[in-house]
Amino acid sequence: MAGKSGREIRAEQPFSLKHLLLRWESMLILLLVAVNIMNIAISDKYWSVTGLFRATNSFLNIAFMVLPMCFVLVLGDIDISVGSILAFSATMLGVTYNAGAPMIVAVLVALLTGTVCGCINGAIATQFTELNPMIITFGTQVVYRGLCEIILGDQSTGGLNNVMWFSNLYWGKIGGVVPYMFVVFVLCAIVFGIVQHKTTFGRRMYAIGANREAARYSGINVQGTRFVVYVVTGLFAGVAAIFTAASMGSINNAVGKGTEMDAIGICVLGGILTDGGKGNFIGAMISVFLLGLLEYGLGLVNVSSNVMLVIKGALLVISVMIPNLKINVKKKKFA
Repeated sequence: MAGKSGREIRAEQPFSLKHLLLRWESMLILLLVAVNIMNIAISDKYWSVTGLFRATNSFLNIAFMVLPMCFVLVLGDIDISVGSILAFSATMLGVTYNAGAPMIVAVLVALLTGTVCGCINGAIATQFTELNPMIITFGTQVVYRGLCEIILGDQSTGGLNNVMWFSNLYWGKIGGVVPYMFVVFVLCAIVFGIVQHKTTFGRRMYAIGANREAARYSGINVQGTRFVVYVVTGLFAGVAAIFTAASMGSINNAVGKGTEMDAIGICVLGGILTDGGKGNFIGAMISVFLLGLLEYGLGLVNVSSNVMLVIKGALLVISVMIPNLKINVKKKKFA
């Protein structure tokens, strides 16, 4: 809209190629391209459609926990119990099946277990708001992992791959190429992306993460929104447990250890910062494939797991430093 002075007021910023290229998501895409080029150079077994889809099977079970973790971090919360919820849900699946229940019942028990654990986390976090979510979920992490150890001891519950349809959840492929798990993940990611960026619920999450008190005074049900997010997080830890159990065929009390840090790290690398109210869902999705394919490619040439940890740690440190560098540059500019 142009005024008498000839100036024009725009509701949206004009397109800027420079701004687009400097977006964190654009940098992640460049990193993803670089990782693929590196993997092609170091291994002739990497670059094939079948091989790439096979690679996704190695990390998408964790990626299911990344989906709701994006919501948790946007709220300014954190949930470090998801790995233990995965283990507890998978344990209940295995125990239920080996007790004689049909596999479909065991799968429903896993989903129910994850949901109940999410409800417990959400109830504590929303009723005792003075407690830090990290402390709450650290406590429940220990409890859920402890329950696994009480139930299983040093044994494992197996025989899960005797049910063909259940095993195919992880190993089955459409046309012998595209894994069922990949299709399910893509569909879930689309739903989560739409909810985060295109719905009222998503806008409420960003408002709560940016300023919880201001959101409350504007009429947003802050604690109700947080509770729903924790429940969904628990549910999808249960989903991850199902795919993990289908891949392994047996469950022990060590399953899922460290996966909570992987899920949080992927979100942070994707640009969703832990202080809340910031981040783009697509960045986290790019980060899923960036770290997953990096680890898969290095694994093809037998790079040790310790070296992989160093590389992933360095990427995370850099991803946290860059936004802070940008903020410092802006402060100096306007000082």
